[in-house]
Amino acid sequence: MLTADILRAALPAARPTDIARFVTPLAEACAEWGIDAPLRLAAFLAQIAHESGQLRALVENLNYSAEALLRVFPRHFDATQATAYARQPERIGSKVYANRMGNGDEASGDGWRYRGRGLIQVTGKANYAACGTALGLDLIVQPELLEQPDAAARSAGWFWHRNGLNRPADARDIETITRRINGGLTGLDDRKACYARACAAMEVSHEPA
Repeated sequence: MLTADILRAALPAARPTDIARFVTPLAEACAEWGIDAPLRLAAFLAQIAHESGQLRALVENLNYSAEALLRVFPRHFDATQATAYARQPERIGSKVYANRMGNGDEASGDGWRYRGRGLIQVTGKANYAACGTALGLDLIVQPELLEQPDAAARSAGWFWHRNGLNRPADARDIETITRRINGGLTGLDDRKACYARACAAMEVSHEPA
């Protein structure tokens, strides 16, 4: 069972106010979605720690400079476009997420409306719809609900369950979990460090058997 002491130990940079407001929603989400063993909980906490910046960020920050746009989204911007879109988060989101994940074109604004939200960031209109159906929330009409602690925690549990992440968690396979969440291995070192802390808090080994 997740406790405030475990959450503090696993996420040492989290603010006390965030620990207090998330401990119950996270404990309930873990119970709801079968994240019910120490290794599963440790892996789950490690991923949400990284994805949410230790519970601080519940909505994707798309306020990129021109240089960052070229680095992060090289398929979507050339130098001229990057300069034109720089520091305009709504335009950036509408462009980079257009015509995929159930979103409409750039002019629809879906990319911005359905940008990443929650503790494991749900992204794209189709994923918002699926998550909303599972949680009993109309996330198409009110996507900002995923910025609230209860829905943010439950959506992370839903994502975990939907992607079958308990199995690699049981095997201490942090790389597989990271790939399914991130699409690559971005932030792997931080995720592994968070995982080691979470395992220590629950007195289980983080080393593969």
